[in-house]
Amino acid sequence: MKNFVFYCICFLLTSINAFAQSKDKAAILKVLTTQQAAWNQGDLEGYMQGYWQSDSLMFIGKSGITYGWHQTLNNYKKGYPDTTAMGKLAFEFVEMQQLSSIYYFVAGRWHLTRTVGNIGGSFTLLFRKIKGRWLIIKDHSS
Repeated sequence: MKNFVFYCICFLLTSINAFAQSKDKAAILKVLTTQQAAWNQGDLEGYMQGYWQSDSLMFIGKSGITYGWHQTLNNYKKGYPDTTAMGKLAFEFVEMQQLSSIYYFVAGRWHLTRTVGNIGGSFTLLFRKIKGRWLIIKDHSS
């Protein structure tokens, strides 16, 4: 009987954990699809809502490391001054891995379809759950 109760508790805990992971993955995918939609509307400020609004945000790109939400936004504005330069963004997700109850790792590819020439690359993101919201705290895009 003790074994049966133990197995029932283990099954229940596993089910609860799987549900929580599924819910977290859906929330992270919503952040990324919301970013994609904002980008495709030419809304860089909206796109940036998926990032942690902190001076500790880290973005690594072809120009090196940038710290801070505002500086990252300024770099996007400089690199993509208008909707022609921005094009249309599409993400392809390769891996989503839960690291802990408050951290997720996401890897994938990005592609911009543009009249001035298509570009694309890969990304790795570290998400952190902050005040109940999943936000990107580290971004390495190349």
